[in-house]
Amino acid sequence: MLPKLVIFDLDGTLVDTAPDLCAALSHALIALGREPVDAAVVRHLVGHGARALLEAGLGLTGGNDEALVEAGLPLFLSHYAAHIADGSRPYDGVEATMDELDAAGTRLAVCTNKPIALANALIEALGWSGRFAAVLGGDSLAVRKPDGAHVAATAEAAGASLTDAVFVGDTAVDVAAARDARVPVVVVAFGFAPDARVLGADAVIDDYAELVPLLRGLQR
Repeated sequence: MLPKLVIFDLDGTLVDTAPDLCAALSHALIALGREPVDAAVVRHLVGHGARALLEAGLGLTGGNDEALVEAGLPLFLSHYAAHIADGSRPYDGVEATMDELDAAGTRLAVCTNKPIALANALIEALGWSGRFAAVLGGDSLAVRKPDGAHVAATAEAAGASLTDAVFVGDTAVDVAAARDARVPVVVVAFGFAPDARVLGADAVIDDYAELVPLLRGLQR
């Protein structure tokens, strides 16, 4: 039996957004008189939202303070919004997997720390409008991942129960959120975490072709 709801993280789980996030961060850092951060480093900084990503980038290039973050955040967000899908692409097998889950009657939802306007813009740019029963961003609530309330609210918005849900993510933030919400969690090995196998998830997949068979046997 498949779960009635699968909640996905967005960046690093459904979509490789690193190219566009890196470009936006570089744009903001250069405007603030800093050097850009290597793209390979940026991949492992994603997961806590735009502000945290900028804070990390500033920290790696000379230090950050509140004034710099406040000055850089609009630069980052405006550049990213204008180039949100220039280089971002769904991971191999994502669309076929979502099609299979949808055909089986499983609802799909997104729980991301990305601001909701940017999450919706990315989803629309990828042609995924209407695919998800609910999309909640990092500013949709007063809390965000790793708080399990973010996951619970996503399930509620999707019209489903957490008792028959599974979370799919790629970072320690996702695992912590799923654990806090008391739902099983699967992580993808090809996302933004340096080593997905040390995150403590219930399962790790190396390819989206593995997800549906795994979900059929996952203990909930």
